[in-house]
Amino acid sequence: MVDARTRQWLLLVLVGTWVLTGTWAHGADEQAPASFPEAPTVTFEADVQPLLTRLGCNSGPCHGKSRGQNGFALSLLAFDQDFDYAAIVQEGRGRRIFPSAPDQSLLLQKASGKAPHGGGKRLEAGSPHYQLIRSWIESGAPRTPADAPTIVRVVVEPATQQLAAGESVQLRAIAEYTDGRRRDVTDSAAFQSNDRTVATVSDDGLLKAGALSGETAVMARYLSHIAVCTVTIPLPGKIPDEQYAQLPRHNQVDELVWQKLKTLGMLPAERVDDAKFHRRAYLRAIGRLPSVDETRAFLADTGADKRVRLIDQLLDRPEYGDFWANKWTDLLRPNPYRAGIKAVWNMDAWLREAFRTNKPYDEFVRELVTAQGSTWKNGATVMFRDRPSPVEIGSSVSQLFLGVRLECAKCHHHPFEIWSQDDFYGFASFFARVGHQGGLSPPISGTEEVIYTLPKGQVTHGRTGAGVDPKTLNGETLALSADEEPREILAEWMTSDKNPWFAKVMANRVWGELMGVGIVDPVDDLRATNPASNDPLLNFLAEDFRSHGYNVKHLIRTIMTSHVFELSTVPTERNASDLRNFSRYYRQRMRAEVLLDGVNDVLGTTDDFGAMPPESRAMQLWTHRSSSLFLDTFGRPDPNQDPPCERTSDVTTPQILHLMNSPTLNEKISKDDAQPAKLAASDRPVAELVEEVFLRVYSRMPTNSEVATASELLADPKNRRAGMEDLFWALLNTPEFYFVD
Repeated sequence: MVDARTRQWLLLVLVGTWVLTGTWAHGADEQAPASFPEAPTVTFEADVQPLLTRLGCNSGPCHGKSRGQNGFALSLLAFDQDFDYAAIVQEGRGRRIFPSAPDQSLLLQKASGKAPHGGGKRLEAGSPHYQLIRSWIESGAPRTPADAPTIVRVVVEPATQQLAAGESVQLRAIAEYTDGRRRDVTDSAAFQSNDRTVATVSDDGLLKAGALSGETAVMARYLSHIAVCTVTIPLPGKIPDEQYAQLPRHNQVDELVWQKLKTLGMLPAERVDDAKFHRRAYLRAIGRLPSVDETRAFLADTGADKRVRLIDQLLDRPEYGDFWANKWTDLLRPNPYRAGIKAVWNMDAWLREAFRTNKPYDEFVRELVTAQGSTWKNGATVMFRDRPSPVEIGSSVSQLFLGVRLECAKCHHHPFEIWSQDDFYGFASFFARVGHQGGLSPPISGTEEVIYTLPKGQVTHGRTGAGVDPKTLNGETLALSADEEPREILAEWMTSDKNPWFAKVMANRVWGELMGVGIVDPVDDLRATNPASNDPLLNFLAEDFRSHGYNVKHLIRTIMTSHVFELSTVPTERNASDLRNFSRYYRQRMRAEVLLDGVNDVLGTTDDFGAMPPESRAMQLWTHRSSSLFLDTFGRPDPNQDPPCERTSDVTTPQILHLMNSPTLNEKISKDDAQPAKLAASDRPVAELVEEVFLRVYSRMPTNSEVATASELLADPKNRRAGMEDLFWALLNTPEFYFVD
């Protein structure tokens, strides 16, 4: 005799509605058994939890936020199975499910819109998803047996896809289990496109290309597993292979960029002229404008190798150390009110010395991670003075030096990656034995502190309360003896040639600084769901950096001597939509300190900064606490913000208004000993004066029309100084001045 429930299940299979109700997920089994199976049982972990994620029930805006929604809380994206089961089955006096009358369960009533629900209707009554949850409730809300095969990984098929504009393709999410079985879980997976202007994806995995060419990643999530499909929409039209073959190739960077452009049907911009290249190289390598004499000499040089020679000369200049150390202070330098003035000054000096001497990057990181001693004598120790907690320093180290943002995993499974709470606390445990002697707690923190290694120590898991042994991000748990320094072991693993993240994140960081955008962007967020725009290029740069002893100057030189670095910012018909593939150079506003120093270099003026010697440059500041409205307006980090600090290169209305109306800037332009007054008092011909101004501000010669227009301002000898001041003011307020072009 076949009971009613089995008859219902058979009917659903016969009509093609795959409502599986078993130990497995409810998708179609790719390895179907030879004989007809017994009616399986729907279970919580294998069948119900994936639907909660797909339907958005456990997302951040809904029941997955920290305190839930309207008294019903779920773990974010189903990272805590026990918590979710208790919330659905046991909490709320058992009102959320009724096994004896499944259709009356609040879980189904609210989700199907039969009862008021702030999240709206999430599924249709009678749909396969509805029937799946109903069957689970009717069978007594069972859990998946502990000995059931578990998921090894999820893959998305196809993993790569090239589409024409408007074309569609169906994606499939496949779960692979420990017993070798592969199951189609598309109907329970959640899909998301990184860039919907390039391609969209439906809830059911239907991928559709947009009207614009480009590339994006589409994520498929099933439980805590994530897979990515890389989607490419090339430009219409065929470019002959010969055209790509004829493109200049200075080094392997060019070859790899051209290969990527070929897949997208794009062509690179023209080569930039000498004047713009000269200015770009100065601003990118040492963070300052070239002088008038330096510009004249470069433009007059007829040598075929002058651009390469220029880069080598710049990398040997003393300004190099200050400029690149200034970038790293955003990532490491703390608030002196919290860590102490002397300690912060000491760390700043340590950073500048590291870049002045071109310290190998692996040594640089090793010294920071393993630092011991006085915060007044060893600047690297200040990182631990600023972050005394292992969980604070652990998340910072993983982001800075491995490009892995673990912070989300402190409270729950990372929503866009594989990292769990176990990974977070395991990595933080490497710093559990960092000892602190002396010093005072913030905000009174001006005294000396000594960083040393404790004989024992362990991080407590934030959810389970259990002690956690150190664990690397590749999953290796390390039980260390008392005489082993955990940070030494960590530094050895981090700087190992086999580490997949260490060289990549630094190569990507330097590329982003030189090219305006990272190969992976943000530059310190390397993950499967944020793929590189050109993975072979990033791999090449990382391996080249590693094989040359982690020489930062070599990495910079490799990038700057490529033809890609020489490209114009002017878009063409075959690259106008490109924002990430480096078919052209991407303009970027100058860094705040570079811009202020540039204004002073142009005008021949200086600024007085607190706690600094007279006539110091903004690039030499050792703390963001030095008062400067200009630097604050143009994006200097808030001194109260915890590092690593992210700057934005966006242009804002306050910045434009500041350049136009700043009393301080107006005072500089009007000074008797500033360049406008000196040039106005000169008896040189007007055309020469205009040329001098353009070389100072734009690092190029003026055009004939510019000379004619500017000459009108200087025509009256009686008002020449006013005209000269107006000319300087006008040029300083143009994008050509404050952008790196």
